[in-house]
Amino acid sequence: MTDDISTLGKSLDDWRALVPDGSFDVLFKHATEAPGSSPLDQEKRVGTFVCAACHLPLFESSGKYDSGTGWPSFFSPIEGRLGFQRDFKMILPRTEYHCARCSGHQGHVFKDGPPPTGERYCNNGVALCFVPEGEPLPALRD
Repeated sequence: MTDDISTLGKSLDDWRALVPDGSFDVLFKHATEAPGSSPLDQEKRVGTFVCAACHLPLFESSGKYDSGTGWPSFFSPIEGRLGFQRDFKMILPRTEYHCARCSGHQGHVFKDGPPPTGERYCNNGVALCFVPEGEPLPALRD
């Protein structure tokens, strides 16, 4: 995988045809799945979490932990795989993060995570797919 991550120029209609409705709503309409609804919150196997839209690897299982929030949480992403912006939807500003390749909304990052980073990347499970170690990663979508 190259470190040069090019942004994809797909239309919303293109993405709608590729991802399930629940994933589309989170990834491209910035919805939030209900806490406790994602089986990825309890995923404990070794592997890689990839963007559900474009399949870019975003997190390794070594950076995952149980935050008790009901959403899959990570203390560290794969470097260079996320983009960030301020979000004022809940009145107080938050930092939203998205896939650097397809701009699909993943979740929000908070400063209440564990060492070594002190960060909590609170991710919507439907925005990710899990690939267990030993299985091939899906091909990146163009």
